[in-house]
Amino acid sequence: MYVGTLSFDLLLGDVRSLKEKRSVVRPIVAELQRKFVVSAAEVDHMNLHRRALIGLAVVSGDAGHLTDVLDRCERLVAGRPEVELLSVRRRVHGDDD
Repeated sequence: MYVGTLSFDLLLGDVRSLKEKRSVVRPIVAELQRKFVVSAAEVDHMNLHRRALIGLAVVSGDAGHLTDVLDRCERLVAGRPEVELLSVRRRVHGDDD
């Protein structure tokens, strides 16, 4: 069994309120969940209106499949024009850990 996690530190574009922030972050989280069947949520910077930290996790029996899903999730977030991807943190845990 392999468990992979990603955390995306995002700078949001022209966002002036927490309500506007939600309108940017929620669709990203929903798309990750829908397209890749991962667990995803906003996990930090809740009170900052121009920053967001999105975390996701996925479990797989195959390391190659896990890496592919994490790569596709990272490309999806990096390709969103309304956010700037400041950093990505990736962790993969296997049976040997």
